[in-house]
Amino acid sequence: MNDLEIAKQVELKHISTIAETLGLDSDNIEMYGKYKAKLPHSIIDKDKVKNSNLILVTAISPTPAGEGKTTMSIGLSEGLNQLGKQTTVVLREPSLGPVFGIKGGATGGGYSQVLPMEDINLHFTGDFSAIEKAHNLLSAVIDNNIQSKTNSVGLDPRTVTWKRVMDMNDRALRNIVVGLGGTTSGVPRETGFDITAASEIMAILCLCDDLENLKERLGNIFVGYTLSKEPVYVRELKVEGAMAALLKDAIKPNLVQTIEGNPAIIHGGPFANIAQGTNSVIATRMGMSLSDYVVTEAGFGADLGAEKFLDIKCQSAGLSPKAVVLTTTIRALKYHGGADLKLLTDENVDALKKGIPNLEKHIENVKQFNLTPIIAINRFITDSDAEIETIQQFAKENNVRVALAEVWAKGGKGALDLARHVVEVVEEHTSDFTPMYDWNMSVEAKIEAIATKVYGAKQVDYSAEARKNLRTISNLGLESLPICMAKTQKSLSDNPKLLGRPKDFTITVREIEIAAGAGFLVPITGAMMRMPGLPAHPASEKISIDNEGNISGLF
Repeated sequence: MNDLEIAKQVELKHISTIAETLGLDSDNIEMYGKYKAKLPHSIIDKDKVKNSNLILVTAISPTPAGEGKTTMSIGLSEGLNQLGKQTTVVLREPSLGPVFGIKGGATGGGYSQVLPMEDINLHFTGDFSAIEKAHNLLSAVIDNNIQSKTNSVGLDPRTVTWKRVMDMNDRALRNIVVGLGGTTSGVPRETGFDITAASEIMAILCLCDDLENLKERLGNIFVGYTLSKEPVYVRELKVEGAMAALLKDAIKPNLVQTIEGNPAIIHGGPFANIAQGTNSVIATRMGMSLSDYVVTEAGFGADLGAEKFLDIKCQSAGLSPKAVVLTTTIRALKYHGGADLKLLTDENVDALKKGIPNLEKHIENVKQFNLTPIIAINRFITDSDAEIETIQQFAKENNVRVALAEVWAKGGKGALDLARHVVEVVEEHTSDFTPMYDWNMSVEAKIEAIATKVYGAKQVDYSAEARKNLRTISNLGLESLPICMAKTQKSLSDNPKLLGRPKDFTITVREIEIAAGAGFLVPITGAMMRMPGLPAHPASEKISIDNEGNISGLF
């Protein structure tokens, strides 16, 4: 059976029953039908957060073969619950762009899913829509202010980089011109659309503490300059209050359930190759307030999502993970070792050995944060005994814990060995989180720390535009902000074709965007873009619904 067929066979528990497992009654939740609910901020207990165990699930550099971080995260939470550890999995929400594009949904797979998967993958509780509306309200106010003769801050339209957003892959909207309807329809200028997951509003929502902090961060968004070269922030446009009002429900995390009837909290959805790639601080704290263990994932490989989770989210929120699970698949490592994508199901120990250096580098990255890694082999039916033994032998030689996980096929039962490793690491207190860099270092030093220590680059080069951006950052007094690198997920380098563990390469920063509201700087490397396109045959071709409302084709 496919993922959707498996999900439809599960008899869902009422969401109030799921809430009861967390010690909450129906008065503590805001129900969205029978199987979804919003959780109020009053649930967060700072003392309980300090005593809970946060487990991060990350992965090797992703490949077209897939690695399965979300599936592993859900399966691990099921396994920990089977061991008697009260555990909640805390994840990001799917973006409609990938759902209808090439990647598909983001609710796990097989017998390791969060439910109801159709709702979660399609609109859910409207959080993305609210973020989109708040973002586009600011876009409208900016253009109105440029047009206005009586309520203008004197914005120079040439300096405005704020675009519009929509939650769909649409390459035709990357670059557009607005204001072409004459004097009453706005000032003509070049702009474009980003995907909603790339919005700074999304990043802000996932890093804020509460509504008041959300409003403050929204006001800190840098818009551009006046004609007299003075910086303009959203607070000067007086729209942050209205934007926050649009987000009053979106700021509340969502409660759903796993296939095995355990609690799952899902909230926010920033991408990890262009934003911080983790769920909200509020959702993580909420999970830690309600559970002894919280399993969460960070997007793409440990060089992207995990690094940002640790250097941005954990430092900002005062969080410290107790262990890091490094998801890997044999077929992905074979791809990194040069095996043809079409032949990854064939046994190829030589290619596997050539690809293991990618795993080795990510292990080193986790250890650089003074955290204990656990290799989780996401097993596929085509994996041979010889290939499994190769990774296990590598782990033994390098004194790294390793577990064979069959979460897709067996759910929590397939993650029991991994769960035992996690519990042992937590109880041994072997992790003592240390950030990769100090926020007070210079911008160049922080970028260099990430590029050389995490990616393995030899040096960092800056374009003339990036050098100009550095001067702007200095003039605005924003040098103490952390770094959120925008880099291809396909390689440790900024060249997607360099697989495995490339060495002696140069990272080139072509520009640096300012996300003052989110509270970080975004160095952009390579050909990164914030609005994806659809493939020749998008997933939307297979998705449909019948007269009884049954959806098909989701994966």
